[in-house]
Amino acid sequence: MIKDRYLIDAVLQDLNDKMVFIGGPRQVGKTTFAREIVSEHFTKAAYFNWDNRAHRKSVMDGAWPGSAELIVLDEIHKYRKWKTLVKGHYDVLKDRFRFLITGSARLDVYRKGGDSMLGRYHYYRMHPFSLAEANGIHPNIDILKEIFIPGEKSTALLLSLDKFGGFPEPFLKQNERALRRWQNEKADRLFREDIRDTDHIRNVYSAQQLSDILPDRAASLLSLNSLREDIGVSHRAISNWLHVLESFYYCYRVYPFASNRFRALKKEPKLYLWDWSEIANEAARFENCVGSHLLKFVHFLRDHEGYRADLNYLRSIEKKEIDFLVTVDGRPWFAVEVKLNATDVAKPLYYFKEKLEIPFCYQVIKKSGVDIFQKGIRIISADRFLLGLI
Repeated sequence: MIKDRYLIDAVLQDLNDKMVFIGGPRQVGKTTFAREIVSEHFTKAAYFNWDNRAHRKSVMDGAWPGSAELIVLDEIHKYRKWKTLVKGHYDVLKDRFRFLITGSARLDVYRKGGDSMLGRYHYYRMHPFSLAEANGIHPNIDILKEIFIPGEKSTALLLSLDKFGGFPEPFLKQNERALRRWQNEKADRLFREDIRDTDHIRNVYSAQQLSDILPDRAASLLSLNSLREDIGVSHRAISNWLHVLESFYYCYRVYPFASNRFRALKKEPKLYLWDWSEIANEAARFENCVGSHLLKFVHFLRDHEGYRADLNYLRSIEKKEIDFLVTVDGRPWFAVEVKLNATDVAKPLYYFKEKLEIPFCYQVIKKSGVDIFQKGIRIISADRFLLGLI
């Protein structure tokens, strides 16, 4: 059983300074993190869920336990004037209480609209379990230096993550039937309870149809025209639906890195899912798994460390392509090409390493037991490489 989450030290540190907001996809473990993991570090914590009538009344009245050190407000964003309410409580009581705000993906959507609380909080995006987190490893990050890769490997856990995804319930149960039921229930709640309540989508059923076909498009270039033709709607509708699905942490897009050092593809992004277990194709699912590990790494660098870190991919108009490039302040840090078994270095890695002067390049493969350094490129098994990330 995984006892701690990767954000615990960062959140405890930031609670001494400001409010902390934690958003992210449904069922990623935000409430458990707040109630059980963060709260145990305080003498007394008070938890309030907006869906509970008695809790709701206490929040509106500002009736807090006098002995509490931490106030946890869950799903508070369901109240239309939640930002004014929270801001008022925090401004008056910040010297007495710590405030931790958690919620579904709508917390992130709604906090961005007229952000009157700017400067009063730190926001974190909570990700599913990664290989390092599942192993209880907290790597030391040295920006723009080589990724420190532990000597041990974690093959069995990697295969479990690849198959069941990183969301706590299916990952911990390790049961295929439970995974299928969880996926169905998650999709139903996403559209019935979250997306239905937004003003951005009028035809929820067509948007759900889009989500049904996206797993087959994962880890590939995303063509809005192709999606439009498949569903039979306008380009504008598809674009809008994708934006909403991204806002609610169903999928994310990785964009090409632009540089005047090579003739770059500048428009089409690649599509990935937050829950890669939905993807049937093994190669695409594994690439998505690695990509999500890198996105978690980049988001942590942004949310906690404050670096302008980004995740891109590389593709020239001659169709030379590398799956991922991590940059800091626009500077290439390291590139990652994902393969199932290939131990021969992909030629585009040599090409882009030279063109962009990328300090570190990795070919990460699913096959275990591989670690080769060849002409400045390290070919390494994912069951070791991913332990060096967050």
